Amino acid sequence: MKMYVISDNIDTLTGMRLAGTEGVVVHEKHELEEALAKILENQSIGILLITEKLAKTFPMEIAQIKLGRKLPLVIEIPDRHGTGRTPDSITSYVREAIGVKV
Repeated sequence: MKMYVISDNIDTLTGMRLAGTEGVVVHEKHELEEALAKILENQSIGILLITEKLAKTFPMEIAQIKLGRKLPLVIEIPDRHGTGRTPDSITSYVREAIGVKV
């Protein structure tokens, strides 16, 4: 299984290519839809990395894949500007999921 990245900036894509991951830069909804269609047709792609900013810009398209398909696994990654998450996001996810304060 391969990874593939969809980014909204060339810097993130360049970094991922240096690590051996192919991908594409998109800015418009139709570009994202074309990229997603290509990825969903390719059975060898098991992990889809997408920048957080892009996932927040087009949440419905990403949610359809996350909720409607087993593969590819969709993972939101920060771009070169950093993450939009709060510093304690992982502990708050654990607290919400199982009710235990870590």
